[in-house]
Amino acid sequence: MKRSLFFLPALIAISLILKAQHQQILKSPHITVADTVWVFTPSDYSKDPAKQFPMVYLMHGWMGSYHQWNDITSCQSLADRYGFILVCPDGLTDSWYINSPAIKESQYTDFFFLDLFPFIAKNYRIDPGNVFITGLSMGGHGALYLFAQKPGLFRSAGSLSGVLDLSFCRTEYRIDDYLGIKNKKSADKILNRYAVSGNIKKIAAAGKKIIVSCGSSDPFLKLNDHFKKQCDAKNIDITYLITPGGHDYPYWKSAIGAHLEFFRRIVGAGH
Repeated sequence: MKRSLFFLPALIAISLILKAQHQQILKSPHITVADTVWVFTPSDYSKDPAKQFPMVYLMHGWMGSYHQWNDITSCQSLADRYGFILVCPDGLTDSWYINSPAIKESQYTDFFFLDLFPFIAKNYRIDPGNVFITGLSMGGHGALYLFAQKPGLFRSAGSLSGVLDLSFCRTEYRIDDYLGIKNKKSADKILNRYAVSGNIKKIAAAGKKIIVSCGSSDPFLKLNDHFKKQCDAKNIDITYLITPGGHDYPYWKSAIGAHLEFFRRIVGAGH
């Protein structure tokens, strides 16, 4: 929410509370519509103009938007509590955060790395050595997929209730449309290229810690269990958390703190 929206004296107190929240709108040749991004800076961000802050990208789920995470919990409170800049981009409802081989105007991976990432780095005092990414459901897939493409840009990554194997639901959620799958013969190769499970070698080669969590009654629990086994087979340092909950807001609200605490410990451990 922009600071300029608060102009009445009665709302001054609210303005002070929300002053660390910024809305950015980015136009890009890689996507058809402008991407709205919410950025939450910690309460002490303005105290020291020379200080750099660790940052976390929070990716939303299918049919969600840039404000989904703030609908689930208070992103400002999380930014203040953990000391991170939190960046909530819009995944354009159902982009799956990929460069679609079938829809030329949906190249979200390019938008993320060529437009969003440098914009945030230029306009906010982020610590480039402590950039993290995590997300829920489709965003869990997106976070680990983007991490796998350019792990050198991130210190670590995570996923909550992630759809880590797209073959599990390839005929749903417009996955076939975005991947251009027209028949079963071509499905396996394409799915393997874009699914997190198919990028396991890249994740292993990064040699970095990751965190994955899922609710014990989540329909995607088996996918996450399988991914954990893949990580173990590749000697990936994964923290895997299964706690009570389903594929819903209450679970994600309860689970996101563990990811931010995990990232904070990594920051505290140094380089």
